Amino acid sequence: MSGVTYDTGALIAADRDDRRIWLLHRLTLERGVIPTVPAGVLGQSWRRGPQPRLSHLLDGCQVEGLSESLARSAGSLLALTGHNDLIDASVVIGALTRDDAIVTSDRDDIETLMSASRKRLQIIDV
Repeated sequence: MSGVTYDTGALIAADRDDRRIWLLHRLTLERGVIPTVPAGVLGQSWRRGPQPRLSHLLDGCQVEGLSESLARSAGSLLALTGHNDLIDASVVIGALTRDDAIVTSDRDDIETLMSASRKRLQIIDV
């Protein structure tokens, strides 16, 4: 595992002050690793402003945009699985590219997408 990618469930957990995600986040930063948050994940989790807990978490993260290349790869992964959530697919493709663990509350969908890629990454449940 090179790094960590946060899925929407991780950001929602941080906003709800879930101690598990805050511990994981602190330990990740202490290792010198900057977590990645796909921009679509941020969009799914941002519902009102201000969100001080979520904003604090994001201060220590790198927000990854949805490039054309990432979008094409995510779309191809969706076609392989019949899954229809572009954000989940972008989380998996980005994490596979970086060899990141994925922090999620949606293990089943992430595993379905990952199995179609024929690669395995660590999944951390929140």
